[in-house]
Amino acid sequence: MVYSALLLGALAAAPAFGQTFRRTAACPKLGCVFPPDQTDFIAGQTFDLRIEVQAPVNGSEAYNNGQVDENFSVKIGGEGGELVDIAQFFGLSDPKLEKYNFTYYEDLFAEDAHAPTPVNVAAKSYRNLQLHTPGTYELVLTYNNGDTTKATWTVADLAEQKKAKNVIFFVGDGMAGSMLSAARLLGHKTINGKYQSKLKLDEAPGYGSQMTHSLDSFITDSANSASALFSGKKMTVNGLNAYTVRFAIRFKISKQPADDRASTGVSLVDSQPSLTLSSSTGKAFGDPKVETIFEMFRRIEGGQVGIVSKAYIADATPAASQRSQYTAVIEQYLTGVAGNYSWFPWEGVDLLFGGGAENFLPGPGNNNVSQFDRWASEGYQVGYTKTELEAFDNAQRALAIFTRGNISTWLDQNIYTDLLDLAITPQGERGARDQPGLKDMTLKAIDILHTRAKERNTGFMLMSEAALIDKEMHVLDIDRALGEVLELDDTVRATLKHLEEIGELEDTLIVVTADHGHGFDVFGSADTKYLQQQESDRAKRNAIGTYQNSGLSAYQVPQDVLATNHTIFDSPQGEGFPVTWDPRYTIAHGWAAFPDHREDFEVNTDHERLPAVKNTTGYFFNPEDNQRGFAMTGNLGTGEGQGVDVPVYAFGPGHEYFRGVMNSPDLAFKVALALDLGKSSNVTASYKK
Repeated sequence: MVYSALLLGALAAAPAFGQTFRRTAACPKLGCVFPPDQTDFIAGQTFDLRIEVQAPVNGSEAYNNGQVDENFSVKIGGEGGELVDIAQFFGLSDPKLEKYNFTYYEDLFAEDAHAPTPVNVAAKSYRNLQLHTPGTYELVLTYNNGDTTKATWTVADLAEQKKAKNVIFFVGDGMAGSMLSAARLLGHKTINGKYQSKLKLDEAPGYGSQMTHSLDSFITDSANSASALFSGKKMTVNGLNAYTVRFAIRFKISKQPADDRASTGVSLVDSQPSLTLSSSTGKAFGDPKVETIFEMFRRIEGGQVGIVSKAYIADATPAASQRSQYTAVIEQYLTGVAGNYSWFPWEGVDLLFGGGAENFLPGPGNNNVSQFDRWASEGYQVGYTKTELEAFDNAQRALAIFTRGNISTWLDQNIYTDLLDLAITPQGERGARDQPGLKDMTLKAIDILHTRAKERNTGFMLMSEAALIDKEMHVLDIDRALGEVLELDDTVRATLKHLEEIGELEDTLIVVTADHGHGFDVFGSADTKYLQQQESDRAKRNAIGTYQNSGLSAYQVPQDVLATNHTIFDSPQGEGFPVTWDPRYTIAHGWAAFPDHREDFEVNTDHERLPAVKNTTGYFFNPEDNQRGFAMTGNLGTGEGQGVDVPVYAFGPGHEYFRGVMNSPDLAFKVALALDLGKSSNVTASYKK
């Protein structure tokens, strides 16, 4: 009781400031440590340490008229042991003191009043560190006449044995568990309550779920969620394997596609001056970084690494680097260098397949050098079509970029193919029809990685991303999103079969998960014919059938055949896909949060959906979208995310690690455990191009 009263009194006496904006993420006091308190490490994982002492000039945390303490000290030691100077502990010279400043708003009232708070910073960055002994470590930063900030770190135990030689990590970007339920409804038939076939994912011997929240907010995005999955570290929204932890006032530089905004220097809002997520150092590539499991695998084993995505290939999940720094991301794929800084000789990915040719063209960001030509000069095969992809020599490294922007959706590639005339080739022409799907790219990637790894007596790691699930969910194009989910499931099915054919199945761990999810669900069926003939919004809503009136899935029978028919019809696209994509009775679906839109529950056959458009005050109904649908007033734009747990599936050696409820960073540790990546000393192997 006395303790509780004292605690409440201390909290009441603390300065009151807002939650919408943060002075610095994961830094409640004026002394900051990155990686922050509660961080876990794989033994031998490389990381940077950033120490900051801050002095706000005004506001509720104003300190010393903005005069920052430059004489701070940092010590570290094992739990219960003697603390020693940080430079001495790691055997380093003390780095140069850095000084800079940033500006932020304490809360929305301060933003409305245009009353920013300037903050002066003194900092030091310790680069290329490793902790090899499992256990708990305590770090203490002392500053401002004896104030302290403490961080407790944990180094995970070493593996008792290596279980897997190879890893294939599938990411269904934005794929919530409810989307798998909806995809099953579309792609598989029930008779008297029993599914006659199921998703391949339903057969996974390892099944669990993972929490996707970010370092300092319960809503995540594709950037920091990819960081959690691949490095085992929570980051801030838009941060990619680097602690980009500052909200700061900046002027808008450029505008990027929805949900593809910058970690440094790109506006989060359209008004000027704008509020952006800034780097934690004032420099785009000065942030403290953390090594991913893919980088560890290359450094420790010299193994083969491949990346496949249907997004533009410099996007958040495939990049897992500096979000929106597109030309720099391409550079990192090839050399591992960003901002003239690299931990070890990376030597380039073995293969890179996806969209986004515009980021490879000559421009100011890459000194007007064609990256296609540059990669070719480094020995890569370069291709621009599915035909060229299939013709690649499996023994050689490969770069294949098929479109400008994202690769076309499965639905457009296989059902509404006239829309491929709108897709843009890498050369800038309309009509990119010779595009691969996720399965085509993944199977070819496996062949190349398997061939090269076998020749070098190594293993391989592949990341394959069904990226367009998320992009279609943001704009409420559920048919295209579910097409991507079914394509992912079909790709997993084909991958397992192909691994068995080439003799790699028993040595390959396959993990399938999402980086985050959308608050989506199916709540019934919709009689689209009836809906279209009603005039009022209220009458249109009568077309929805719930509970017993929802009926059965009409996607598994031809048009004008009742869903109650017990005949099993074949899909033109093969096992696991709908017989028809536009039945009269469709699924009735909805979101927990969404932009303004009109809903008619029908597939958009002539274009990808754009439900809302932005004006000077926000997102509003797109007058060209679903004109016969009923109006639903929303509360989001077309790029904001939602926060839900997402499923985890695992096959192969080590699959048993992926059962139960996990936090997103746990997946990186479980992959590392299966591959035996944790090491008690610094290990570096040579990589043969």
